[in-house]
Amino acid sequence: MRTPGEVLREGELEKRSDSLFQLWKKKRGVLTPDRLRLFPAGPGARPKELRFHSILKVDCVERTGKYVYFTIVTTDRKEIDFRCAGESCWNAAITLALIDFQNRRAL
Repeated sequence: MRTPGEVLREGELEKRSDSLFQLWKKKRGVLTPDRLRLFPAGPGARPKELRFHSILKVDCVERTGKYVYFTIVTTDRKEIDFRCAGESCWNAAITLALIDFQNRRAL
């Protein structure tokens, strides 16, 4: 059985900003059995959390030469765009952790 604080994956991924220019910003991601934490590149900044109970699905996975692009859809239908290096498989790790979370919650 997984513990909530257990780290399943840690590393770099990029999130598209909500600003007018929609720039890609590097984040350090920490995936646990119940959430994805995103730490900004700057020191001392607080992480943002995407808890699995507020995530509906991982969608729109597209692979290009260098990156894998994917979208996390929240339960309130907000779409958050990410990209990661092709070999890092963040999208698969998040999807598997989300399915595991949903299965545990269903029991």
